[in-house]
Amino acid sequence: MIRRAVLLLLASLLLCAGAGQAQAAGYRYWSFWERDGDRWVYATQGPSMIRPSDGDVQGFRFAVSEDSADAVRPRGKADFASICAKTPARDGKKRVALVLDFGTPADAPRSETPPPARTTCARVSPDATTAEALAAVAKPLRYGTNALLCAIAGYPEQGCGEQVAKKQNTGAEKKEQPDNGPSLGLVAGIAVVVLLGGAAIWQVRRRG
Repeated sequence: MIRRAVLLLLASLLLCAGAGQAQAAGYRYWSFWERDGDRWVYATQGPSMIRPSDGDVQGFRFAVSEDSADAVRPRGKADFASICAKTPARDGKKRVALVLDFGTPADAPRSETPPPARTTCARVSPDATTAEALAAVAKPLRYGTNALLCAIAGYPEQGCGEQVAKKQNTGAEKKEQPDNGPSLGLVAGIAVVVLLGGAAIWQVRRRG
């Protein structure tokens, strides 16, 4: 009975160690956002479905995210007035301010470098969708299955919503820890199991 308990404890430690080293799955894609006052809100529909109004600000961010709750927002605080300052209003047209954030090198596909983030003002017909506004100022666009937006202004050149390993440690200042064998916590845990096992055996012999 004691031997079985020790083995179960050791197995639990090994499973915990493996789980700690695992990487969460993410997807590399363009997320779509709408500006609500001074904050970004994740769009509930795709750019081909939404018809923005004159004066709206919408954004796109390329990054690796697990889901919409984990998605990274476009950077920058430019508003409609500053983005469309050099695009005057015109009868029969609407203006849509677009924030295009191509992401960081860490999120870029292999051998590709993200262009600098930029803002642009699209002047389109009153019934135009966000996708049409985007096509007016950021060609070439590339779409995949189910109208998934794969590339803006030709970036990235390849890939579309592919699954990638999302590292737990993010940020340029954090370095990936080398895999040089069991972690200190695992070694300590095994040592405790060994000590418990030794104590149990000693107790059995003493009783005998």
